[in-house]
Amino acid sequence: MRICYLASQLTIPGAVKRRADAFEHDQMMAVLRPPIEADGSILEDLCWDDPGTNWASYDAVIIGTTWDYPDRPQEFLAALGQISSQTLLYNSLELVRWNYEKTYLRDMADKGTRTVPTLWFDKVTAEDVGKAFEMLGADDLVFKRQVGANADGQYRLKPGDIVPEMLEPMMVQPFLQAIKDEGEISFIFVDGEFCHAVQKRPVAGEYRIQSLYGGLETSYAPNGQDLLEASNVLDALSEIPLYARVDMVRGDSGKLCVMELEAIEPFLYPLQGPELGMKIYQALKRRVLGE
Repeated sequence: MRICYLASQLTIPGAVKRRADAFEHDQMMAVLRPPIEADGSILEDLCWDDPGTNWASYDAVIIGTTWDYPDRPQEFLAALGQISSQTLLYNSLELVRWNYEKTYLRDMADKGTRTVPTLWFDKVTAEDVGKAFEMLGADDLVFKRQVGANADGQYRLKPGDIVPEMLEPMMVQPFLQAIKDEGEISFIFVDGEFCHAVQKRPVAGEYRIQSLYGGLETSYAPNGQDLLEASNVLDALSEIPLYARVDMVRGDSGKLCVMELEAIEPFLYPLQGPELGMKIYQALKRRVLGE
């Protein structure tokens, strides 16, 4: 097989202005390449917006570190449409269209999935911020872009704080103390089967858990109930994804709530899941070659 792993102009090796967290791209390639090449297959990484690529020359294309798409969502979706018309795309274009905008969380909540309480605003005003504190019954709120990643354009506000200009549709959630205490738990699934889990905590003085902000990542062994809760989240999907990352945090009830379901371009924490590369390759062979 010939496989392409999609990157971006900010994460591809050799980029002029490579992101500070682009080492995560290298970690993913390092875990994918050995099992793929040991079996005689080929793995290449290319930018999703590369105009000269013959996508039909690949048996499958995996959406990887395409981390500039929130600023160019329609261009990104159009490019994926071109790719999916020429070869197999994972995850599917249909799933990407549903997952790229965080309003999918509203769909999941409507289906009974336990999510973090969320309000939705097409445009946030100072009056909206005041209402959000009241409606959510919280004095510590986090505002996130409805189309966004890696905490870009994210704000944490308390009563009396100056409200920054937010020009894009936003979502707002209460800040949960569990983020600092236990952290966020990410459950990684391959072809619908659990692969590994990671516990992510912020460093002192920070609340964001991404590596760009110094987040601490450690292996996590979930108990049976927590794993069942994470597995059930995938039931909200119309298809079994090649890969998915379920990010959860413990609510006041002690039960896990979904923060995000990442089915487009999530980092899958290969250092904590050394079998990840082999599992993805085996899943690709089942899907592409029927093995």
